[in-house]
Amino acid sequence: MARTPLRVFPTAEKLGEHLATRLLGEIEAARESGVQFLLGCPTGRTPRPVYGAMARRLAAAPQDLSHLVLVMMDEYLVSAGKGFAYVLWSKEWSCHHFARTEIADPFNAGLNDEQRLRKDSVWFPDPRDPEDYDKRIADAGGIDFFILASGATDGHVAFNPPGSPRESRTRIIPLSEETRRDNLKTFPSFGTLDAVPTHGISVGIDTIVSAKECAMLVSGAGKRLTLERMTKADQYDPNWPATLIHDCAVREILADADAASALDGL
Repeated sequence: MARTPLRVFPTAEKLGEHLATRLLGEIEAARESGVQFLLGCPTGRTPRPVYGAMARRLAAAPQDLSHLVLVMMDEYLVSAGKGFAYVLWSKEWSCHHFARTEIADPFNAGLNDEQRLRKDSVWFPDPRDPEDYDKRIADAGGIDFFILASGATDGHVAFNPPGSPRESRTRIIPLSEETRRDNLKTFPSFGTLDAVPTHGISVGIDTIVSAKECAMLVSGAGKRLTLERMTKADQYDPNWPATLIHDCAVREILADADAASALDGL
């Protein structure tokens, strides 16, 4: 298998500008072809520069997003009777809240009604029927581009912990302490580790690598280890889920200089 290309940018903001330009171009090309564009989206610190740059570009040069679908990766869950339910979307650390306030609303702010991303075009997996998410994605033609990010301490992607099978698909997952600690750093408003939910619903490894194109974003000094682990691998290693990038059909690792500073030759 060919080595996954690595591109290093001076800052996370420059990385964000680069990917924003690329994504908006691909989204527009899909519109011109008369087809939907499914964009796989993580929440958290790492993709924020991308979403921010896309929103700024849309404000400066509006374009039609009515054909865009945001395929969100995961959401925290709480116990509900014999099963699970989403946490309240109003919790600022919830993925529903992030999708609305940091992606959809900023994207739509400068667009007219006909151009806006539709409310029903922000998708989440349903804890009542997790398996249906993969079917829904497949029925829509598959994810065109998946933005990916990785946990700093154990290489988790979405809520997929170390040990996740390569064939795993959307499912309810008990969250590891490492994942919960990483999420506490992302959203300090949790307050304490005990406040971070213990379960989540998440796309699986196979859900992600089935996308037509993927880019793994790695930024900040805290992500040096995960970048090193990724660059030393050449295929998926379940001990470090971020290595799934090597199994994607069209793939790239995009890093900032802080994350890449420990790599040989950089």
